Amino acid sequence: MFVKAGIVLTPIDQKQIEIAEFGLGNLELEGLELFTYINNERYCAKELALFPGQTCPEHKHPTVGAHMGKMETFRCRWGKVYLYVEGERASTIQAKVPAGSEPYYTVYCEIVLHPGEQYTIAPNTLHWFQAGEDGAVVSEFSSTSRDDLDIFTDPRIRRIPESGEN
Repeated sequence: MFVKAGIVLTPIDQKQIEIAEFGLGNLELEGLELFTYINNERYCAKELALFPGQTCPEHKHPTVGAHMGKMETFRCRWGKVYLYVEGERASTIQAKVPAGSEPYYTVYCEIVLHPGEQYTIAPNTLHWFQAGEDGAVVSEFSSTSRDDLDIFTDPRIRRIPESGEN
């Protein structure tokens, strides 16, 4: 999918693609594939790829000690993304919450991103997102990413990275 968005990854980069399936065993519906360009103590840049209808589960990036939670900007590069954040609930939503996970999706303020559109998520804000019918690629620009500290609404989730070679 990265190619569809015009994103060129070298063979070395391709080996560094992370498959985030969150320990749910249902990657086609809940998970994502990501490539991290850089993540240091000041900033982070990633590419996120989602299969058609694939959902990144609801979570937030909390403040931990002296570290403020991650602020992130999502910019849609290809496809369509349904992003849900805290705020006024949409009367109807366009995404489909994955069957069996309904209790773990609690925020429904809908933002629809098309290629070239972006949205910034404040630290400590619950959010989740889902690709449209063709899939999606999203560029993420953020403060330092500390994925191991993310808080997921679904207690079944394990945030263990898995390389693309597996």
